[in-house]
Amino acid sequence: MYRFFTNPSVALTTATVVGLLLALAGTWLGGGDTALGLISFGVVLVYLAGGVPTGWRAVNVLVKERVLDIDLLMIVAAIAAAVVGAAVEGAILLTLFSLSTTMEERAMGRARRAIEALMALRPETAFRKLADGSVEEVQAASLRVGDIVIVRPGARVPSDGTIISGSGALDESTITGESMPVRKEAGAKVFEATVNLNGVLEVQITKSLEQSTVARMIALVTEAQAAKAPSERFSAWFGQRYTVAVLVGSLIALGVFYWLGQDWETALYRAATLLVAASPCAIVISVPAAILSALSSAARGGVLFKGGAALETLAAVEIFAFDKTGTLTTGRAEVTGIVTLDEDETFFLTTLASVEAHSEHHIAEALRREVTRRGLKLHDVEDVKAIPSAGIVGRDMDGSVWAGNRRMAEMMGASLDHDPLKTFQDSAETVVYLGRGPRVLGAVSVADKVRETSGEALVALRESGVKSIAMMTGDRHAVALRIGNLLGLKQDEIHAEMLPEDKVNLVSEMAAGRKLAFVGDGVNDAAALARADVGIAMGAAGSEVALQAADVALLSEDMERLAAAHRLARRTAIIIRQNLTFAIGVMLVLIIGSAFFELPLPLVVLGHEGGTVLVVLNGLRLLNDPIRKSRMDLTDRKLLDEYTKSDVIVADNR
Repeated sequence: MYRFFTNPSVALTTATVVGLLLALAGTWLGGGDTALGLISFGVVLVYLAGGVPTGWRAVNVLVKERVLDIDLLMIVAAIAAAVVGAAVEGAILLTLFSLSTTMEERAMGRARRAIEALMALRPETAFRKLADGSVEEVQAASLRVGDIVIVRPGARVPSDGTIISGSGALDESTITGESMPVRKEAGAKVFEATVNLNGVLEVQITKSLEQSTVARMIALVTEAQAAKAPSERFSAWFGQRYTVAVLVGSLIALGVFYWLGQDWETALYRAATLLVAASPCAIVISVPAAILSALSSAARGGVLFKGGAALETLAAVEIFAFDKTGTLTTGRAEVTGIVTLDEDETFFLTTLASVEAHSEHHIAEALRREVTRRGLKLHDVEDVKAIPSAGIVGRDMDGSVWAGNRRMAEMMGASLDHDPLKTFQDSAETVVYLGRGPRVLGAVSVADKVRETSGEALVALRESGVKSIAMMTGDRHAVALRIGNLLGLKQDEIHAEMLPEDKVNLVSEMAAGRKLAFVGDGVNDAAALARADVGIAMGAAGSEVALQAADVALLSEDMERLAAAHRLARRTAIIIRQNLTFAIGVMLVLIIGSAFFELPLPLVVLGHEGGTVLVVLNGLRLLNDPIRKSRMDLTDRKLLDEYTKSDVIVADNR
């Protein structure tokens, strides 16, 4: 409460309200010195507390930016009211304007407090493990890459890192928006500010505090709130020019009213009333109120928009194109079959995994997991070079070696016409061949899984009015058809065996005349993400490339977040239209009433300021959008209970 009233804008507004109440009390008392004293003191207090700061802001903007803003209109109207002997009505104008401005600032502050909320998630201290095995408590800001920290149950992870010992369930809802705890073991990545629910973890720091996921989120939210959407830029452009038109129009109205036979004071009073009625406060504030609220709500729900422009464009998207691997599928492939032609299976698998060890592709990860499971040891491969959408080449102790798909084999002049390999050629699984020059050594088949949330997300997008959905992949047609059929895609919506440039060309072709969003992992699909009207990166938490490549970043791998983001964008567009329609309607009613029906200044002020506050409150409804709410159902809660019962959770905010 103390901080509330020590806020300068709140204190000044409180003073204007007190002054207005004193002035009104004086008018109710009728004549006499006491009444006159109350009126005079109250009016002076209002003009000082409400008029001087507003006038100072208006003059600064006029001098420094050469812009006539709405503050200037209110000051001119209040001065005009005082000149014609309606000082109390001028005090009402200044009080309501000050009150509405303060309410708008505090309301809009709620939308801007997303950054403060993100900052509050960061733990202040951490327990760092020393070389002798002892542990010391240090400031989280002092941690460096390579440090090992102990994360106890109930504590927040101090910075991005990798678990090197221990296992436990982590609550990542504050970063990715995931409603369920995520079980993690040694080797798994963890993100700053996520909460360790149970188990003791040893985490090696991989990102400094300045480069952590939370730091990048804060930077993106800051940039997004500073970058104006097209409708915001238009409302600002309109507001500046319309303000000049209102001032000129009020002067013309003054002349017209006087010419029609009204005395100078009445004409000036009506011109001041018309000036207030025509002020575009509600129009100017209606768009940023909605945009900022939506951006903040999305950030708390694990979706980062790079500004209002991306939000507005997503609302207009009619086509969604998806990369398959790691987007619609989990990207966690498993080895399902091995065929060797000349080599021992163990040596063959070791060689293949050694080559693929230099790749970040999901297939390479599957091979690494397989050799780890078998306890095999990789050998050195040098001069490694990746061939996009084909495979990888290198040199080991036995000479040149390559690994990749059918396209890679054709590039090497290798024949796949071997009976053992034919079982793979018609398979609906992904096949990786290993060879030396034109000689094929064998192949492995791997299969990827569809994300549990992909099907529901695609259905939700179709129900929201999306006209077309496409899946693009470099995999074979048989693999693409298997995944597409599981997702309920039509034959003409499945595009397979595509090179990166093929994806870009198809995106360009599909986007002709319509808005298109491309959803990928932000690493292999950077060109397609850049070409689309809206590029959306999946599972971008911890991925610098993904955060930079896309217009929208989904921090979790929950595809339903995409559908929720699309619904939020559509809802934002609707609220903006509602605000603009209401603001323009109120302004027209007030202008007509002031010009032709002699509405009193206090009533016009009430309508003007009330309309402004209402559009702000309507925009703030987006702060409670479902995107930021947990989807945790009863089954999820039971699982959470199982996680938390295994260990006592310590209430520790460090």
